[in-house]
Amino acid sequence: MAKITYIEHCGTEHTIEVANGISIMEAAMKAGIPGIDGDCGGACSCGTCMVFVPETWWGMLPDMKPMEKTILQFCDEVAENSRLSCQLVVSDELEGIRVTMPENQY
Repeated sequence: MAKITYIEHCGTEHTIEVANGISIMEAAMKAGIPGIDGDCGGACSCGTCMVFVPETWWGMLPDMKPMEKTILQFCDEVAENSRLSCQLVVSDELEGIRVTMPENQY
């Protein structure tokens, strides 16, 4: 289990406890956190769950697969630290991670 902090574009923070094995996207949706839409349900096919991850956490995340890279090319506001939260599965190593949502997901 890990505490994850979701930061809305406006700066509002939501911190929740998330069980291991659940994606950062799924946890946000179950908790009703605004800013992560997840239109495809976590199938890595829509890009509406993009988050910005601080560089200090990159080494603890899985490598980006080709499909995620492709989907991110079509996202607005994409940046070097963008990831699809459906591809980020919670583990003990992610305790304390903070992810920021873009202004919009479309």
